[in-house]
Amino acid sequence: MFNIHEKFRQIILDEYNQKYFREIFQTLNEEYKNFKIFPSKDQVFNSFKYKDFDEIKVVILGQDPYHGENQAHGLSFSVLKNSSIPSSLKNIFKELKTDININIPNHGNLSSWANQGVLLLNSVLTVRKSCANSHKSIGWSRFTDKVISLLSCERENLVFILWGNFAIKKENLIDKNKHLIIKSSHPSGLSAHRGFFSSKPFSKTNEYLKSNSIEEINWEIV
Repeated sequence: MFNIHEKFRQIILDEYNQKYFREIFQTLNEEYKNFKIFPSKDQVFNSFKYKDFDEIKVVILGQDPYHGENQAHGLSFSVLKNSSIPSSLKNIFKELKTDININIPNHGNLSSWANQGVLLLNSVLTVRKSCANSHKSIGWSRFTDKVISLLSCERENLVFILWGNFAIKKENLIDKNKHLIIKSSHPSGLSAHRGFFSSKPFSKTNEYLKSNSIEEINWEIV
């Protein structure tokens, strides 16, 4: 918790005063004892460690962490540098190349985006090894919905990028009069051809930021 920026840390502490949030941690304590859980305990809140609440420019919403070894590290769609790149992330990189001509990188760690104020937020923050969506019902969505709602309410001119039906369902949490919502099909191999490719999320994001006198994101992966 000590690495989390002040306002995000306060949001987490405020939620910890509620029964549901304490129950999440009670469940997690048992899960970490009995199963292999991703990400590691120290990276569960990793998405809140790069920039604080008032420094966020863009939110890219994922569903839950990758459930393979040596992948998840607390940032949606991102994997550790020495991991193979999942198909969804490969397709994100393909669209990055098509949209703004950024070369496809040799790793999938998106920390360079997070360092610029891109909140890479999964709706569910933990998962059992090899069991996708295994923690979808332990309460995480209530917490992350609160984060999205607070960002929508208290900030202006954010870009919310919603890929796939799961993320698009969160649209009702966002004030469309204050923020830009970019949505398309999911970048997974099964659905990327249904509207993700050629959706131009990266150029649209920067055009919006620039039009509101906000520094654009350098989308190059470093």
